[in-house]
Amino acid sequence: MENNSLKPLSEVLNTLRGRGITREIRMNDEKQFILEGTEITYRPSDLCIVKSYRFEGDSSPDDNAVLYILQDKDGLQSLIIDSYGANSNYSGEEFDNFLREIPIDEREDFSLD
Repeated sequence: MENNSLKPLSEVLNTLRGRGITREIRMNDEKQFILEGTEITYRPSDLCIVKSYRFEGDSSPDDNAVLYILQDKDGLQSLIIDSYGANSNYSGEEFDNFLREIPIDEREDFSLD
């Protein structure tokens, strides 16, 4: 996981948008992981983490986040953003367990440099 504390999350998201990575996977109230703007539901085995970045705020722990770039079995790219620590976006263990079960195959072609 790369520490990307020199660039703000908003700048990285703009770079990803320019590469066509615009949709976010989010956990709903039923603990399902849904691709934003669709009805596609994912299991961890449907996805692969191809890059992850950690962001650490200079002045506030509220700015700490991890960005995961994912690819599904059909090649569709998406992302998951999570604040970490006490300010996580999701309560309970379902979100963390889901992330732990996703295979990781970090690729340099997803670097932001």
